[in-house]
Amino acid sequence: MKGARARVRPAEVARLKPALDRLYCQYDHADRIGDPIEIARRYSNPADREVAAFCAAGLAFGRVASVLQSVERLLAVMGPSPASFLARWDPRRDSHLFDALGHRWTRGGDLAALVWILKRMVEVRGSIEAFFLDGYDPDAPDIGPALEAFSSAALRLDLRPARGARVARRPGVGYFFPRPSSGSACKRLNLFLRWMVRTGGVDFGQWTRVSPAKLIVPLDTHIVRLGRCLRLTTYATAGWRMASEITASLRIIDPDDPVRYDFALCHVGMMDGCGFRRPYRDQRCPLRGFCRPVARRARSSARPSGRR
Repeated sequence: MKGARARVRPAEVARLKPALDRLYCQYDHADRIGDPIEIARRYSNPADREVAAFCAAGLAFGRVASVLQSVERLLAVMGPSPASFLARWDPRRDSHLFDALGHRWTRGGDLAALVWILKRMVEVRGSIEAFFLDGYDPDAPDIGPALEAFSSAALRLDLRPARGARVARRPGVGYFFPRPSSGSACKRLNLFLRWMVRTGGVDFGQWTRVSPAKLIVPLDTHIVRLGRCLRLTTYATAGWRMASEITASLRIIDPDDPVRYDFALCHVGMMDGCGFRRPYRDQRCPLRGFCRPVARRARSSARPSGRR
């Protein structure tokens, strides 16, 4: 029908499986460096790792070196046990500890408010996982409704003890808790969930009550580009609909674990393994024969991100 939007072709997507499996085996290793998950991996206690991982994923935007530096500085303030830090942290006494911190447009006050929200989650429900599970429906088609409920509940928590009367939710601490209903791809929350839910490779797999089949791919600029070049999506603009469609395409290949290829695809993009930034492309591209580069734009529709 004239004017109808193109659709993803399942048979074409299914042909990608051998190439994506090779990439998964090549890249998805826990000993890789230069990634925020490596910082969270230092913590052996599950409660510490959960808090550290949320902070690391929450700051995973911008250049990789800057992300790693910001995560290191925040966790240095929290000390050897982030979970213990939350338990004893008094915002009236300790908020100044974050004054010198920041990451791009996120300021120390926003980080103090984030720590306060995480503290309240643990106090109210015992863990970040339990707080998330309050809104999780195992019968939902994907994690979207649970993310909506999680972010909404987080931002309903009283921030006045951490921020005083001058509470600014957006921009600010609200940036850590986006919602699919706003059109956001919720990249950093989906990244955190991938770390916590998936088992194997680089991921922790310590949340056992959320199904990996429900996860949505963390949509950064590399996944946007490769998703379009591999015809995993027909959308041109980054957002929740694109993230959902790319995930649906990957679900054709692996219905039980559709985001398993995320880490590998992102790192192919980060390392320019496909030669996208080179004048004549790279003949050694691991996706050669499958990838059909889309026209470059003067300005990308997705924010540049190191995220890993």
